[in-house]
Amino acid sequence: MKKLFLIGLVLFIMTGCNEKNEEAEGQTNKQLEGHWEGEIQIPNQPLNILIDFKSGEDWKGTITIPAQNVTDFSLTEIAANEGSVSFQMPLPGQSVQFDGKLDGEQLSGTFTQNGQTFPFALTKGEKEGEEEEGEFLSIETSTGQLYGELLLPDHEGPYPVALIIPGSGPTDRNGNSQGAGSNNSLKLLAESLAEKGIASLRYDKRGAGKNMNVVTGNSEMRFEIFIDDAKQWLETLEDDKRFTNIAVIGHSQGSLVGMMAAGAETTEAFISLAGAGQTIDHVLEKQLDDSLPEDLFKESQTILGEMREGKTVADVSQSLQGVFAPDVQPFLLSWMAYDPAEQLAELDVPTLIVNGTNDIQVPESEAQLLKKAEPEAELMLVEGMNHVLKEAPENRDENLATYTNPDLPLADGLVEGIIDFLNQHGFGQ
Repeated sequence: MKKLFLIGLVLFIMTGCNEKNEEAEGQTNKQLEGHWEGEIQIPNQPLNILIDFKSGEDWKGTITIPAQNVTDFSLTEIAANEGSVSFQMPLPGQSVQFDGKLDGEQLSGTFTQNGQTFPFALTKGEKEGEEEEGEFLSIETSTGQLYGELLLPDHEGPYPVALIIPGSGPTDRNGNSQGAGSNNSLKLLAESLAEKGIASLRYDKRGAGKNMNVVTGNSEMRFEIFIDDAKQWLETLEDDKRFTNIAVIGHSQGSLVGMMAAGAETTEAFISLAGAGQTIDHVLEKQLDDSLPEDLFKESQTILGEMREGKTVADVSQSLQGVFAPDVQPFLLSWMAYDPAEQLAELDVPTLIVNGTNDIQVPESEAQLLKKAEPEAELMLVEGMNHVLKEAPENRDENLATYTNPDLPLADGLVEGIIDFLNQHGFGQ
């Protein structure tokens, strides 16, 4: 995966300024309001950013970072006074700060993250009009409205339909994660299903895409929230007269979410795509062993050991904050509580387990664990397929390079195998 400076994009931007002169403040407000485009000048990889400010009783603003799959994320604590500008982006994990000065239609200053500082420069301009394509459904939750994109076949319904559940992190409905570039794996899957006569509903995770601002604080976030969201989407599809049979397709973390949300009352088939076969702490331990230097891996083992006893760890190295930040640990504990093998054994619907032979995140051995837990499930291993459902070499760097290439097609045999399975269970036209 291309290692951009903002990889993972867990940002927290904070600073402030005080009101001193109303006239100067009014001039600053007038200059700041509007659309700004420019870049953070990170050496060898300038990062384009787009920011929109709107004044009122309180400032409102959004930031878009195309390379990080961040679109119109709401800014908070926006302050503008006597030519100085500051704001916050309320995501936990890392300390990130913008301090800027206005000079006519130029806004420039310094960007600081984890002790490293880089210049940024923005120019005021006109925002191009954007039209949201596609048809969207919505559900109401206690923290706001969630949206999902519906893709229908090009013929009259009713249609069988698949609920496509994305993987871990702030992943959007297309299968792209903030900080990791675009691969469009789930979008390609939805399009392929539509070509075969199967509708689909896919949705952005909380904190991503159209659901960017529907977030739950880390201290309150639990795995069950993802399950409840998926159940609501299934109920929505069940009540929609345009649809007949319903399949749940869960990718990576979405596999566990899907198998817990699905049930015979709403679901006629379940498909696990690159889903783990054991609790997340064991999967995470293997992933960290492959990616961390020895000292950090030993620390991660110590943290996981404490968490397996139901404890949280307050002292975590900065390098491990993205995984084990103290306020994230309660969520991890809630996730660790569920064993995918046990959950799948309890799911009483036809099941297909899919994994790629070149998946470096969730190896095919995880699929074998799921198959062992549910012998009646079908197992499909796709030769050469990696975690983002593309054909990829075994070499780690070359494999990760496909995570940022949306032009690569899905791996050969994946869609065909899924369609064959669904047709065997009543999804054919």
